[in-house]
Amino acid sequence: MGVVFVNSGACFQLECLEGPRFREYFDLALRPEELSAEALEGHDVLIVPCHTPVHRILAKQQVLLDFLERGGTLFASGRSKNEQWLPNVSFDPCPTNFWWWLTPGETLGTEIAKPEHSLFQYIDHKAITWHLHGFYNVPEGAEVLATGPDNRPILYIDDVTTKGRMIVTSLDPFSHHGRHFMPSATRFLDGLLPWLRTKDAIRPR
Repeated sequence: MGVVFVNSGACFQLECLEGPRFREYFDLALRPEELSAEALEGHDVLIVPCHTPVHRILAKQQVLLDFLERGGTLFASGRSKNEQWLPNVSFDPCPTNFWWWLTPGETLGTEIAKPEHSLFQYIDHKAITWHLHGFYNVPEGAEVLATGPDNRPILYIDDVTTKGRMIVTSLDPFSHHGRHFMPSATRFLDGLLPWLRTKDAIRPR
């Protein structure tokens, strides 16, 4: 098992990559410009974190597609316009209410859609609840793991579009953990990163 983290140099990405809490979960860090078939050889999981500049990752789109076609697992988090560089991804942005929790009785409307999935042995409902940036129109056959209001997907697994696995979310955990606020985002990574190193994160071959 090898996990690659795409590091575009943002301070919050460096905190996730180099900070003591999570650094053990990454085997290799590559700048977007360093992505290549050779660099990814022998690695099973590729993480493209929040706020990766779209022009830098678009330049390596074919490398990502080839990685998926070889059976790799790609985790793409929010605020990186992943609908522009991943196949068959359709995204509807929404206004973000950062302060919903200040209103008594207000809820964000997130739900775990498939509690029996192995990921939810590692994360709970609090870990998917901080705020929302949008929803996905998932392809037929994809596995929806978490939803927002009106059961609209915010986290799903796609094993149908490529020979690999795409794990796609509109949540932006790396940016919030790396900026040292939003405990739910840290809670999400506390579970996600160990899970990504298990066989359950890899598409069966």
